Amino acid sequence: MQLIDSPLAVVRSVRSSIAGLRILDIGCGAGSFARQLVAEGADVSGIDPAADTIREAMAAFPQASFVKGVAESLPFGDAAFEIAVMVNALHHVPEMAMQAALGEAARVIKPNGVLIIVEPLATGNFFAALRLIEDESIVRQAAQLAIETAVLSGVLARVATLQYVRREVFRTVRGFLDRVVAVDPSRREVVEHDESGITAAVLAAAQRDSEGALIFDQPIKADILEPA
Repeated sequence: MQLIDSPLAVVRSVRSSIAGLRILDIGCGAGSFARQLVAEGADVSGIDPAADTIREAMAAFPQASFVKGVAESLPFGDAAFEIAVMVNALHHVPEMAMQAALGEAARVIKPNGVLIIVEPLATGNFFAALRLIEDESIVRQAAQLAIETAVLSGVLARVATLQYVRREVFRTVRGFLDRVVAVDPSRREVVEHDESGITAAVLAAAQRDSEGALIFDQPIKADILEPA
């Protein structure tokens, strides 16, 4: 049995080889996951609403195609991709637009294609450490509700649900803070406003290894869906 421990492992559980497949990375950020897909031989397109990160992705990974845009209005034709992925992205879509985003994802997938949604759950000590900087409880729960609604309404059909735990280790609190600010630079102002209090909260949430490094676990849920 294949170990599921990353978004790429989830993709591989669906298609043993993705070489030559057209894959859309929705909410691609600066292109780190797109790079992994390209390395597997996929023909990758990425879309993200942030112009700065799209420019960064285009400069770093010219083997893929990147475009600025939003998940709820994808600038691609019907049935254009074998696979679409949303990795840690759905909960960043405005809540009122989540259903439209899932409908758009279903539209651009071929009839025999799949949509893979990888989302962090509102549990685990990584989430506990993040909450003082940004409490994502509501948006993470909203993302899960949006997925269930799309299935119940017949927009998507569930093929499988997988779960795993993402573990991250940092030598210092600063390493953790740099990691979460890199995801969303607007968090920097929050950290700078109360760095001592946030540092204490991060230390309280952390587990430690034998060398004193800080260990954070984030439970992850991966939904594999297909157009209904």
